[in-house]
Amino acid sequence: MNGIFITLEGPDGSGKTTVSTRLAERLEEAGIQFVKTREPGGSKISDVVRDIFLNDLDSRMDAKTEALLIAGARRQHVVELIRPALAEGKLVLCDRFIDSSLAYQGVGRDIGIDEVLKINQFAVETTMPDVTFYLDVPADVGLARIAANKGREVNRLDMEDVTFHSKVQAGYETVRDMFPERIEIIDATRTVEEIVADIFDRIQAKLS
Repeated sequence: MNGIFITLEGPDGSGKTTVSTRLAERLEEAGIQFVKTREPGGSKISDVVRDIFLNDLDSRMDAKTEALLIAGARRQHVVELIRPALAEGKLVLCDRFIDSSLAYQGVGRDIGIDEVLKINQFAVETTMPDVTFYLDVPADVGLARIAANKGREVNRLDMEDVTFHSKVQAGYETVRDMFPERIEIIDATRTVEEIVADIFDRIQAKLS
């Protein structure tokens, strides 16, 4: 019996990490077997790449190097954690996956969605999410949330200006049009409690 692969996507400041944590609590309370993970990262090797990708604050990293690093980390994540968990019939809840690369590197870095998609198709092969919940929030609202969260670790992407983040949001809109059967839009301007309840109800419906 195969499990179900669920991803959370959205621009920076959409609340994915908080929602993922609260959603995991709800899944545990409901007795659902699951694995919670994130990208970049998710395995020992992938976490090393995450540190390189997010903490290279001098911004010298080439855009294509960035895209290739993330795709490589994703490959390791898939074979080491995601596929084994799905094979055991578990639900896999992942904060970011391939759609982030399409939006951030494909559009935000101007590499092209088709080019980044090809790199990632090579990396993940047939391992794609069964459903993706896209936390929809305007770019300026997301950036304002980041600025207001003084305890949040600042990474290289946070240092980009609103123009970059607006491009990323436009990229996500294109990705949503590419995969309408998989991506479900969640209004992320609501409270965390409302967002979590909405997503949890949708997951339960899919499991049943």
